[in-house]
Amino acid sequence: MKPNYLIEGQKFSADDGELQPALASAYGRHSKPLCLCKIPALEMYIAKVNGVYIIKRMPNTGCQHDPDCGSYEIPAELSGLGQFLGSAIKKNIADGLTTLKFDFALSKGVSRTTPAGTTQEKYSVRTVTKKLSLRATLQYIWEQAGFNKWSPAMAGKRNWHVIRKYLYEAAKDNTTKNVALDKLIYIPEAFDLDHKQDIAERRIATLSHLHEDNKPQQFMLIIGEVKEINSARFGYKMVIKHLPDFNIMLNNDIYRHLCKRFDVELELWSANESGHLIVMGTFGINASGIPSFEEITLMMVTENWIPYDNADELRLITELTQANQRFIKCLSYNLPSSIPTASVLLTDKVKTATALFIFPSSAIESY
Repeated sequence: MKPNYLIEGQKFSADDGELQPALASAYGRHSKPLCLCKIPALEMYIAKVNGVYIIKRMPNTGCQHDPDCGSYEIPAELSGLGQFLGSAIKKNIADGLTTLKFDFALSKGVSRTTPAGTTQEKYSVRTVTKKLSLRATLQYIWEQAGFNKWSPAMAGKRNWHVIRKYLYEAAKDNTTKNVALDKLIYIPEAFDLDHKQDIAERRIATLSHLHEDNKPQQFMLIIGEVKEINSARFGYKMVIKHLPDFNIMLNNDIYRHLCKRFDVELELWSANESGHLIVMGTFGINASGIPSFEEITLMMVTENWIPYDNADELRLITELTQANQRFIKCLSYNLPSSIPTASVLLTDKVKTATALFIFPSSAIESY
């Protein structure tokens, strides 16, 4: 559905050339636009970000929009996102920015024996902190970019260039400790042999501050697709697609925890050759110029870049995709698998979404 808005009595589409002047005028008069996806229309607000006026949904109203509307959001009780709203995820109507609180470090502090945010069945412990783990942060950005949504019209239109573009767009409106999230994330460009040197120079410029003699050492977040994890002379190294000349090291401790905590994701990756294994981690660069992971998380996605947690979900998503169904994948964030969350929301041919749950064969009656 193409968004349509009512601004001070006039209708505008999202790609209308007159939209920005209309928003500027309404912004100056503190006027609220209306989203016309439903009757009665839903009130929105205008934010000014980097000189651009953006229409945003009011907090906690996402599930009131039509499932076909770009402003639609999964009801909080059907995914793991609800646990963070208002605590680790705070939206500010005044400037249109969202403040995030992380439970992982972006600078060198007290060392941890275990990388935070990667425990597969211990996320409920992290939940009480009301902060986003690495896993939850990756799923949040992925959801904000819209890659948990699917319609037949999207077939063949997702590739790494598209994934990268919209992940950065999703990160722009979020901040942590007054720093824009897109400035803290490095997502590699789609590799092009003819422009290899230019790509490398842009990467070096982006990561240059990690080489500085900072105390404590600074980290960045990286999001990429895993190609290989190989043995190195000391420890291991991860080869990320589109980064053939920038392998990131893993020490023995992190590698051991990675294999233990993400055994399901690694097995799914091994079994599904058409899928993609996504990595997100904090990394730094040492004095010799070698990058290494500090903390790390993994997420498996389908060939269409839709996240899934197990083989049952993959079968369901495959069936829905082949049947040309429209759906939204619900993400668990930090919730353990023992707590039921909806697997997908069907949004096809109806004006209300229908939640589908998967009942694991190993589940007990209380589940």
